[in-house]
Amino acid sequence: MFRSKRSGLVRRLWRCRLVPDADGEDVSSGKRSDGGGRDDWNGAPLGRGRPALDPELKRSTYAFLKKLHEKSLDTLLEAVESRGAVLSACVMASPAELRVGGDLYRWCDLHRAAQLKPLCHCQSFWAPDGPAACCNPYHYSRMCGPESPPPPYSRLSPTADNKPLDTSVSTGTLQRHHWCNVAYWEHRTRVGRLYSVYEHSLSIFYDLPQGTGFCLGQLSLEPRSSTVQRTRGKIGFGILLSKEPDGVWAYNRSQHPIFVNSPTLHIPDCKSLIVRKVMPGFSIKVFDYDRSCHVQHSAEPGHLDGPFDPNSVRISFAKGWGPCYSRQFITSCPCWLEILLNNR
Repeated sequence: MFRSKRSGLVRRLWRCRLVPDADGEDVSSGKRSDGGGRDDWNGAPLGRGRPALDPELKRSTYAFLKKLHEKSLDTLLEAVESRGAVLSACVMASPAELRVGGDLYRWCDLHRAAQLKPLCHCQSFWAPDGPAACCNPYHYSRMCGPESPPPPYSRLSPTADNKPLDTSVSTGTLQRHHWCNVAYWEHRTRVGRLYSVYEHSLSIFYDLPQGTGFCLGQLSLEPRSSTVQRTRGKIGFGILLSKEPDGVWAYNRSQHPIFVNSPTLHIPDCKSLIVRKVMPGFSIKVFDYDRSCHVQHSAEPGHLDGPFDPNSVRISFAKGWGPCYSRQFITSCPCWLEILLNNR
């Protein structure tokens, strides 16, 4: 029987839904049709304890997908099948359906919409109270822990730059039109030149054909240890840095955790180093403008390896450091970034 392209897209999107495996991990269903032309559900559980055989779930999913235009279905399928590797466009739907994409294709355990944060290139970031909301699951990240409250969803304004400047110990005074410079390190060796950031967001990745940004795979250094080589292979899609009204956010696009240290993540009067672990798909405010005013004149911490810069952020790929790890200092990590902020 002839099937339209639209119905084919809907069926493919249904088969791409998440189905937790035996260990409770979210994985794409990827189930193909059986000989009778019906989806092979296998009776596996699907999100929030509902069985995959639940006809209500399939009915509501199909009802949601059938509301989308064919072009939107194409865009959603491109995002889901590439798992975010393709920088896809927004898929607009009603605000009530904002979480449907995330529930179906990325996270089965969402409890409230406040756990999701739109990325800065998404229409829902710029118009949070509009008549429609984006349901592209790869235009959102999950909030990382109670220490990271949701940022105010307001337009970026020029006044967000009116912050005090502290000269960077690594680069000297930064140029006024850079909001930050990025340095890439392997252990104690800086690799390549500083990358100056002009736009409000920057992708830092290993070796992707899509998109633009800071490609770490193009930076040459010989010889490299096997540890560095293995860690470089885990950078993958990397991170997205975003300058927003309340501070700087980092979104983990890779398949492995990242580890973050920042002066504004420190707990007052805490004597030990604070390093936050950020899992794939999560985001964290790595630098808080308001809190930074209180650390500008604080004493230099005694647990850091190297000079203390109150306007810098350190991010390690795949390997953590600090009191809970065998690596006490970030210079023991195979691959890491230094984000040098220009808070003028």
